[in-house]
Order: sequence, then C-alpha cells, then structure tokens
Amino acid sequence: MKQTINIVGGGFTGLTMGYYLAKAGWAVNIFEKDAEVGGLAGSFKVEGENLEKFYHHWFTNDLHIMDLIKELQCEDHIIIRPTRTGMYYSNNFFKLSSPLDLLKFKPLNLINRVRLGFVVLAVRTVKDWMKLESITAKDWLTKICGKQGYTVVWEPLLKGKFGRYAESVSAVWFWNKLKLRGGSRGEKGKENLAYYRGGFASLAESMMKEIHNMGGVVHVNRAVVSVTNDEIRTADGEVFKADKTVLTIPLPLISNLLKDAVDASYINQLNKIQYIGNVCLTLELKQSLSEIYWLNVNDPGFPFVGVIEHTNFESKETYKGRHIVYLSKYLPTDEALYNMSEKEFFDYAMPFIKKMFPLFTEDWVLDYHVWKEAYSQPLVTLHYSKLIPGFTTPLPNVLINTMAQIYPEDRGTNYAVREGKLMAQRLMSGEM
Repeated sequence: MKQTINIVGGGFTGLTMGYYLAKAGWAVNIFEKDAEVGGLAGSFKVEGENLEKFYHHWFTNDLHIMDLIKELQCEDHIIIRPTRTGMYYSNNFFKLSSPLDLLKFKPLNLINRVRLGFVVLAVRTVKDWMKLESITAKDWLTKICGKQGYTVVWEPLLKGKFGRYAESVSAVWFWNKLKLRGGSRGEKGKENLAYYRGGFASLAESMMKEIHNMGGVVHVNRAVVSVTNDEIRTADGEVFKADKTVLTIPLPLISNLLKDAVDASYINQLNKIQYIGNVCLTLELKQSLSEIYWLNVNDPGFPFVGVIEHTNFESKETYKGRHIVYLSKYLPTDEALYNMSEKEFFDYAMPFIKKMFPLFTEDWVLDYHVWKEAYSQPLVTLHYSKLIPGFTTPLPNVLINTMAQIYPEDRGTNYAVREGKLMAQRLMSGEM
C-alpha cells in the first residue's frame, strides 16, 4: 500500500519534497492557497512572459537548484551572465562590481576602502560560524571596516532591510550573505549570476507537471484551515487524510493551523521567531533608469533598500522591449507604508525615483504592480539557533520545514530545494 503525504505550501520546499516522494511511489497531495505555485518566487505575466513578483536570481554556487534542474533535464534553461552592481550614496552613483571599483569609492578614505576590501578575507577566515551568534552584524562589521565603513556602506543596508530591528541582527546572517556573494564572483572579482529562461514560475510549473505525471496532485487555490495528526481540512470543508503531513509555510501560519491540536507552549515556541514583510513595486518602463542591475541605496533619506533593474540582467526583448525595475522595501506589517493601496504606494515612490534619476518622468511608466508579503524575512537575531524549532511537532505524523529553519544560510530557492529533498529522503528511509 502506498505511503500518503499531505504537503501544505506550494513553494520550492513543498514542490521538491513532493517531486522526490512521488518519484519514490508515494501518494502526494500538495496544497497551495494561491492560484499558482512558487511561493515567494511566484510570478505574473508581462507581455505574455513570466516575471517574478519579487526579484529573483541564483548565485553560480547554488548547486542544489542546479542539480535539480539538470535532473529535470531543463539545464538548457539556465542563463549565467555577469552583472553590474552599484551604490547610490549622497546623490551620487558608484560602481561596485570589481575590486578596482572599490578602490575608487571616494565616500571612504583610502584606509577604509582597503579595510572594506578585507571583508572578503574576514568572511573566508570564519571556520566556526557559531562563534558569531553572540555578535551583532553592526559590531562585527565595525570591527572589520571601521566606523566610517560601517556608517557609509553597511548601516544603511541593514536599516533598509530590517528597519527598527537593524541593530539586533546577528553577524551570522550578514556573514553568510557575504560568503554567498563572494562565491559567485568570476575572473577579476566580477559577479556572475544565474536566471531561468521563462522565469522561476516556468521551473515551478515543470516540477508541478512532473508531480502530476507521477500520480501526485497539486491543489492550487486551496487554503488549509486546520491540521490534526492524520488529516487536514481545506477552506471548502474537504478533509484529506494521510500518513504524514508536512507544513512548509511561515511559522506564524503554522501556529495558527496547529493551535487547536497542540499545547500552547509549543505555539509559543513557534512564535518566538519574528518576521518582517516586504512591499515590492514593479515598474514596466519605456526607458532604462541606468546600466546597473543591482543598485544598493545607501542614502538614509530614501525608503528603498535597492533598485533592481531586471532588464540589465535578463534582456528587455524577453518583455517585448519593456524595461523592468523593482523597488523593494522591507518593513514590519504594522507600518503605514505596508498598508498603502497600490496607487498610494506608487505615488509615494515617484518623487524618490525622480530625485535619484532626474531624467525620469512618469510618462516612462507603461504599467506598475505592487506586491506584498507579510512573512518575507525571518529576523535572525543573536543566538538564533536556540530559537529554531525542530522538524518534528507534538503531533507524531506532522512535520514542519520552513525557511525560518534554513540556518546559517538564509531563505532562497536553492536552500528550499536542499531542505525539501533532505526531508523527502528522511521520510523514505523511515527516519521521520
């Protein structure tokens, strides 16, 4: 008799787990509340082409996702290109794509430019990241780069990403981010990034198709409202029984599903990890804003942590000549910006774009979209490892596997694939 599994969440963790379990002969049901799979890598259509709601790329050292793509025989969809990165600071643009660019970075004095370059070496010398758990990113970076280097380069990025929580972020989170980016640099220190032809949604849809071909079912527009040890109930009242259930959605949503089935102490444990949200404005433009793909905004007067011009990476011809720009804002969901309407947020953003790019006018905008995610980023604070819940729950047949447990790495499709595959292997072996 087939083993049966219910997987809640159709992001890359759930899809990967479902793919490998279906391949092993399990009866797989995946439940996704949205109309499409992909989770935070979900997409929408621009001129008939998939485009991510929230900007996405891979690093060239993201081997788990690359191995899965090869297994699906879709490696011809992988695109690797060099990218231009830069910084906006004090009403000026600075390229930061190579070591030479760094040496020309005039906002820092020469000594601190050199110290900033030592960050790469500092990252490589960390052998035991657990030793960073008791240090904030602020203290760690200040020690390496000096006060000026921290204030000019790193503090605006931390505040742009974490807002009022910036000074409580662990050095582990920042160390891993820098390690990942450093491992994606090619000759002469320039960064190479990867994308998927047809967008990330195309990969997610390929995985869903494979699951269906192997007898599994992916239910979209199917929210789950409660979970017990051996069954789940969907919003339309239907009940699905299974030998195992795995919840891959954010921890606050998991605690809501389990609140009537487990003790309050376990719910309190799940709720110890906090999240911040994200609002992402996607612009379809007639013209390009700049030649830079990834522009870090280090001016404290600007609300956006980054301006990502996607079509300086993937060709504008993919979108019939439209230039695609993302403006990203991380923030707690209780802030006014998060609760603006699409039009309000667009109107709010326009003066900042005009100041940054003086030639820009609103008639460049062919269309715009505003996407929100309440649980975009777990807050990786000091001693985060002690907060992470295990994969098991008080319900013997119910497991959890979420991006908040991806540590010391940060969220991302590469690690979602890794964790989904690992849990599938453990389930198949009877370990879980």
